[in-house]
Amino acid sequence: MDNTVEKKHPLNDLMRSTMEKIREMVDTNTIVGQPITTPDGVTLIPISKVSFGFGSGGGDYGATQPQNFGGGSGAGVKIVPVAFLVIKDGTTRVLPVSLPPVSTVDRLVDMAPDILDKVEKYFDKKKEKEEF
Repeated sequence: MDNTVEKKHPLNDLMRSTMEKIREMVDTNTIVGQPITTPDGVTLIPISKVSFGFGSGGGDYGATQPQNFGGGSGAGVKIVPVAFLVIKDGTTRVLPVSLPPVSTVDRLVDMAPDILDKVEKYFDKKKEKEEF
């Protein structure tokens, strides 16, 4: 297929329009938000994590009539607040936003460092007792 035919293909238009809509929804202001200044002079800057997925597909139907095209596309965007930059009296701090774990797996991942520390301390104590 030559490039001029490929550029005019309906699938390219479908993908282009979907990506333009994603670009409209997700820009740099979505990740690092607009600063918010409180009356007492504190400036808050929201920081978010953005994830998105995109899929598109289609097909030509009929060998002699390429205008018979069927296709579809879809996208999903997930925006999760992560932290705030807090600027007060020339000092900047990061104030994390902790979200509760969503599933058991998330809870296990969050608890893993504490569990490993406890297991390590247990074995250290057991080893000390055996040495004496």
